[in-house]
Amino acid sequence: MDDYGAQGAMYDWNDLKAFLAVAETGSTLAAAQAMRVSQTTVARRIAALEAATGVTLFERRQAGYALTPVGEAMLASAAAVRDAAERFGEAAGARSRDAGGTVSLTVMEIIAVTILPPILRDLRAEHPGIHIQLDTSDEPRDLAAGAADIAIRSSKQPSGAGLVGRRIADNPWTVYCSRDYADRHGVPHTREQLAAHPFIGGGGGVWEPYRAWLRQHGLEEAVVMQYDTATGLLSGVRAGMGLSVLPAYLADREPDLIRCLPPKSDDTTGLWLLTHERLRHVPRVRLVLDFMARALTKLGRE
Repeated sequence: MDDYGAQGAMYDWNDLKAFLAVAETGSTLAAAQAMRVSQTTVARRIAALEAATGVTLFERRQAGYALTPVGEAMLASAAAVRDAAERFGEAAGARSRDAGGTVSLTVMEIIAVTILPPILRDLRAEHPGIHIQLDTSDEPRDLAAGAADIAIRSSKQPSGAGLVGRRIADNPWTVYCSRDYADRHGVPHTREQLAAHPFIGGGGGVWEPYRAWLRQHGLEEAVVMQYDTATGLLSGVRAGMGLSVLPAYLADREPDLIRCLPPKSDDTTGLWLLTHERLRHVPRVRLVLDFMARALTKLGRE
């Protein structure tokens, strides 16, 4: 935070904190220890503040720093600025903690039933005033039309008017089987070996690109049954029914699943956290966005 001195010069808030620390401790060394910076930094900040204000704030003595009469006169004003900054921070924190209301979140069901529940549990514990309205449609909702406040999407590049957000993690799709299936039938490690194994098809909104992948590798006839949701694909693979293509971000965290093949090198699919530009600064939406970003990013690193 910057402000203006009595003569119109700009000074840095950190310089003012150094002034207060030296005034309270009597030396740049003690102030540096309190501020967790170097003694040189504190001395430099005091000199910068004196240059900006045009007054001498301290007498440099062998025993330490002593306030000049001008410094003494300015001490109360500096402390008032610090107190005001602390009150501002406390008020902002309380506003964030007290932020409440409903936030609508749209996400594929397969994500909603796997990685999301513990995140929502922690969100509720930390921010009880937030009520999440969850939409688990596999079809992308129109955030510009107000269909949802926040979206978690698996996409190469999200499309939609006014979308803002961030790519949380890589999320390529590749082939998985269960550990039980692997014990009974082995694990195919090449695309040629896949033809000897049954596939679970379907997956709702993911079926068209999935089927195109199967056709590309001559595996469409290997599909033994179809589910109408991606969650169904996951349940079929867990049960040892066969192989299926699943998103790596969540499938790699399933203890009963084994990745059969590495993702294609050109698969740039990512997991995205999105909102509409008109909502990005609404307190309750911002709170959920920030919480989700931290939790999903942490999960992606584990």
